[in-house]
Amino acid sequence: MTPSWPVELREGPVRLRPLRRGDAATWRRVRAANAAWLRPWEATSPEGSGPAPTFAQMVRGFSREARAGRMLPFVVELDGNLVGQITVSGITWGSLRSAHIGYWIDQRVAGRGTIPVALALVGDHCFRVLRLHRIEVNIRPENAASLRVAEKLGMRDEGLRKAFLHIDGSWRDHRTFALTTEEVPEGLLTRYRTSRTTRG
Repeated sequence: MTPSWPVELREGPVRLRPLRRGDAATWRRVRAANAAWLRPWEATSPEGSGPAPTFAQMVRGFSREARAGRMLPFVVELDGNLVGQITVSGITWGSLRSAHIGYWIDQRVAGRGTIPVALALVGDHCFRVLRLHRIEVNIRPENAASLRVAEKLGMRDEGLRKAFLHIDGSWRDHRTFALTTEEVPEGLLTRYRTSRTTRG
């Protein structure tokens, strides 16, 4: 099964859309401004860094994988400004129908609820449009901000995975948070809205 691509998702000031070649200058500027802040949470290669792909190559690769139904690579916009990315990766069809989700956000807008909304949007898309059965997010135990995102969306803590991913130069432990479609019949976005109202 191959999902249609491109896809755009929106809730209030948060918009998710495909990365475009025209984003190159803005993307590089945001990434450079946040390099030190993002370094502890971003994947690295145990073999060391080879030549980085050009921005155009990255966009082409993302588009190819998205059209093949293996990933959904979104830019996160807030009030029309590029402030991060959220990517559904490792999409597996057949009897598993599962995927994992990763994201990053500009430190200047962190804590405003942008990533919980983005994660709720892509979760609902995965469950309702793609008909996936399970989504998961893997978070370093030290990443308090991301742990709060999982908590806000009511994701189930499946425990610790030892030395799960190569991050910032070493193999790092991660906690896995997951949901199946049966656990959110109301939808993730509705759950998040309700939780915010309840917290008042």
